[in-house]
Amino acid sequence: MALTNQIDNYPGFVQGIDGFDLGQNMLQQAERFGAETRLTEVLQIQSEGDWKAVKTSEGDFYGKTLVIATGANPKSLGLPEEQALVGRGVNYCAACDGMFYKDKTVVVVGGGNSAAEDALLLSRVAKKVILVHRRQRLRATKIYQTRLEEAQNVSFVWDSVVNRLHYQDKLTGVTVVNQQTGEETQIDCDGIFISIGRTPATTLVEQWLPLDKDGYIIADETTKTGVAGVFAVGDVRKKAVRQVVTAVSDGAIAVHFAEEYLNSIAGG
Repeated sequence: MALTNQIDNYPGFVQGIDGFDLGQNMLQQAERFGAETRLTEVLQIQSEGDWKAVKTSEGDFYGKTLVIATGANPKSLGLPEEQALVGRGVNYCAACDGMFYKDKTVVVVGGGNSAAEDALLLSRVAKKVILVHRRQRLRATKIYQTRLEEAQNVSFVWDSVVNRLHYQDKLTGVTVVNQQTGEETQIDCDGIFISIGRTPATTLVEQWLPLDKDGYIIADETTKTGVAGVFAVGDVRKKAVRQVVTAVSDGAIAVHFAEEYLNSIAGG
């Protein structure tokens, strides 16, 4: 989960915390203990013997261990003005932004577990939730489908995709087109939550580290990858739950095993 929105599910913050502020707090804390920050563009990563080389726009950096924490980006619908409307009605994270839609009408796009979870979460906040899916039935597991069907304020638009966003200063509605009939319908809404999957940011390592079929770095709960001394943490790693709290946990685990790795090669 990117630290770009209000975060309400991170422990210790009763009223939630802005994602940027949380990230800055973490950065300052790390620097207080001696961490050095370099803001630069990474161009290439490769192994050079026992060393890992990170080629950047500001020069080359070398280390015997390397932690990959490049995250994953939500897939977009690819519609005009979609990115311009982020924060003004277009959303990709119900856990982050759902509370802004209390007693309002929202559209959720998707059919997997993530979309179903988002719709359920929003059903406890919004006045009305409309789930749009391109097929006739959800791909989500049965327990999610049952709970959605039982929710009084959730309705479904099947065999349809969103093909237009309507807006003034912010989103005012969407148009959906039925893929079977070609019929278009406009839906008035206050927000749309797009939950059609995520794309891991693995371009830099796709020729270097083993990836799963969806492009995530294969690393178990030790965060170790297929290259000795290289670790993957957060959303870029193949894992069951992607939240800030699990990414932080990954970081602690990676540090432990990175230290273990350094001790092993020093002793060897």
